[in-house]
Amino acid sequence: MFELVLMGILGLLFLVLGLRIWKREEITFIHSYHYKKVAEKDKNQYTEEMCKSIVLMGIGMALTGIIDFITNTVYGWLFFTVFLY
Repeated sequence: MFELVLMGILGLLFLVLGLRIWKREEITFIHSYHYKKVAEKDKNQYTEEMCKSIVLMGIGMALTGIIDFITNTVYGWLFFTVFLY
């Protein structure tokens, strides 16, 4: 049960952060090293690509918790590995 709650909360956090970066273009959530050299005209595309990656990680984390809770196996970690890669 602990794993379901932990991975669900982490997955939700990543989903929310990813959507905030994309929709509100809050680029400051990303480490400054990664966005300092992004031109203003490329900011929209950059935030969209970063968001997609972060949202996929969040989905993978949430699925990990759900699958492991339902099956009581470690098959959920396959989702974690695939979505994080």
